[in-house]
Amino acid sequence: MVSEHSDAPDGDTAALALKILVAGGFGVGKTTLVGAVSEIRPLRTEELLSEAGQSVDDTGGVDHKTTTTVAMDFGRITIRSGLSLYLFGTPGQDRFWFLWDELSQGALGAVVLADTRRLEDCFPAVDYFEHRRIPFVVAVNCFADARRHGAPDVSRALDLDRGTPVVLCDARDRDSGKEVLIRLVEYAGRMHTARLLDSVG
Repeated sequence: MVSEHSDAPDGDTAALALKILVAGGFGVGKTTLVGAVSEIRPLRTEELLSEAGQSVDDTGGVDHKTTTTVAMDFGRITIRSGLSLYLFGTPGQDRFWFLWDELSQGALGAVVLADTRRLEDCFPAVDYFEHRRIPFVVAVNCFADARRHGAPDVSRALDLDRGTPVVLCDARDRDSGKEVLIRLVEYAGRMHTARLLDSVG
């Protein structure tokens, strides 16, 4: 979850590096979000969609999509001095979910991207993180042609646990994506602190 390394030549400054997952359904904008916020050239494992995959991948609602993530996306962003986030974008299709267990090891928390036109596509990610008690926020990617829904409506539709944050965002916009990540770090920090206090109480 947390690693420490020294940024200063004299070794006086210890920096925190937190692992964050970016998950959600196929074509919801995970690769876009990681690419928009990353301060390094993001690592992408995208491949062209093939005819062979048409029988197993549901491309309904994302007919314009021509590529898919087959392993993960990776990027890094510095939130403030001494705090960096390492972002791991998960593959969206069912056939690649076996990678999620490996990617989630040591994660502080997760962003579940949602598209209100295909809200049901993010149910598996919500269930995954709830069952493993990994803190997450739901970030509604506001596509131009999608009907706008408020955070309370999305929370009810997804039957989220009370207190799980829902935020609206534009995955293409760096500042918007950064705000989502800050919200997640704050929420996950509160959750981990509460669990620690419960364990020693």
